[in-house]
Amino acid sequence: MSPRPSASASPDVGGASTSRPVPTARSTPLQVIHILGNFARIWSVYSLYDYLSNGGDSVVGFIFSCLVPASVIFLALQKPWKGRPLPNSQVAPTVINGGILALYFVLWGKGLLSCGPLIALLAEYAGAVLGVLSAALYGRKVNIWKKIGGLAAMLVAYYLLANGWATRTYSPLYSFGSESLDKGTKVIGMKEMVVPLTAGILSALRRVLARRVSLKNQLKRRLHAISIASATCFLFPFAMWDTILGSASDSIIKLQFPSWPYLSTVLFGMVLIFYVDNVAEEKLHLVFSSPRHLMVSTGCIIVFEMLYKMDFSLFGFLLCSVILGFGIFEATSLERSKRSPLEAHELSNGSFHKQLPISALPS
Repeated sequence: MSPRPSASASPDVGGASTSRPVPTARSTPLQVIHILGNFARIWSVYSLYDYLSNGGDSVVGFIFSCLVPASVIFLALQKPWKGRPLPNSQVAPTVINGGILALYFVLWGKGLLSCGPLIALLAEYAGAVLGVLSAALYGRKVNIWKKIGGLAAMLVAYYLLANGWATRTYSPLYSFGSESLDKGTKVIGMKEMVVPLTAGILSALRRVLARRVSLKNQLKRRLHAISIASATCFLFPFAMWDTILGSASDSIIKLQFPSWPYLSTVLFGMVLIFYVDNVAEEKLHLVFSSPRHLMVSTGCIIVFEMLYKMDFSLFGFLLCSVILGFGIFEATSLERSKRSPLEAHELSNGSFHKQLPISALPS
């Protein structure tokens, strides 16, 4: 038998993009599926923003109305009540994770409405700060300053986004054309950025807990169906309260006639994207908060910013994306040459070694 290659012979990799697979003809269709899935999801985000910003339903009511059919679809597909019974040690954390998921959806919707789709989408990558936090509290101190530098780069990117560098109105890098905009945007500021950034961190925390409960792909999908159903139950009283007290009188009537923003949010933004990200993580070793994932999102955002004729500066946006991608890469980097590619992949996916149970929260 041929000896196994040593860890020191592994390629120099780091962060959430560790153990990067060599592109092959077999992985190309999966990469296309990943790109198309994210394209559809981002399309749903822009259509949802256009709907909500033009006087649509309240955020809480709309998210709840989307979670109801999404939970039905997941339960029908996964049938968590069939097969081997799930132990309470897995069901209880999954139900709690549903509460985190409900809070994430509400904060994400509020951030989308107040900051716009571009910032709401890029703020989802703020979960990479968990890698810095876990390294500072539980991990080895070898790369701590590197991670802190990555965190600083991420903060710079979000600061530039908050001050309008990705908009044509305020970006110092926009130099094309002199015609005025029909509807300019105002500077958001870091105070308003807190909501979408918090949603991004909650999203990463939810993925950490989901991987912590189960690393098996099939079981993970069954538990995700329970999480979605749990999130729907958590959000139900708040949606009813919001509908009775704060929403327009015809909001319930609106929900009975599904529109394109509603259907796309359910099908693309909740159902399809879960399976697409699952395939990308399992087959392509591509986790959510990674520079490669950010690259795909950046291309899709550019397309929809132009299609929806948003207040958009291409050069300013690319600068912010490059700084954010560099920050994510540094903040999620792992110790190189001390771990094999498989170990690095497990760490970036949130599987924890017995020696370091919380040492590498995923990006």
